[in-house]
Amino acid sequence: MATTANIHAPLGAATILHVVDAFFGTYEKALAWNESRKTRKLLSNLSDAQLDDVGLCRADIAKL
Repeated sequence: MATTANIHAPLGAATILHVVDAFFGTYEKALAWNESRKTRKLLSNLSDAQLDDVGLCRADIAKL
């Protein structure tokens, strides 16, 4: 006969998990922001003709 064990997480484990998830979420958002920042910087260095070649204008850069 199989029995099921009532195993509970240690006190505070759920809170620690939420805190760790919050740190990882913040880290991922920071990575995404930095990638966008680098992209905007590189696009800002292009000439208007080069931007037109990729289908963008200067106003589009700020929206990225």
